[in-house]
Amino acid sequence: MTEADLKKLSRECRIEFFRASGPGGQRRNKVETGVRIVHIPTGLRARASERRSQARNRAEALRRLAARLALLRRRRRPRIPTRKTRAVRAAELKSKKLDSLKKRSRHAPSQES
Repeated sequence: MTEADLKKLSRECRIEFFRASGPGGQRRNKVETGVRIVHIPTGLRARASERRSQARNRAEALRRLAARLALLRRRRRPRIPTRKTRAVRAAELKSKKLDSLKKRSRHAPSQES
């Protein structure tokens, strides 16, 4: 995605900055370098806090948001329903019949006389 596209996307978003936790010491604990971006029309969110630079985190969060929006816009190919062939169904029935005979042989013979 080009820089112009990212700028256009950032106009549609609410950008929040926060203090990121984790290693980094005083530099990380005092400065709000973490970035949270919410795309207002869709409600999608993205965040980045890996870098020590707020600008780099902002760019990374925008890239992540753009990737999520691209996934959302992607059209799925329609599923083509398939059917089992006659030979497969016959083989399944044969297998089921053999299983039922095997299980029937485990029972005690009936007392009908």
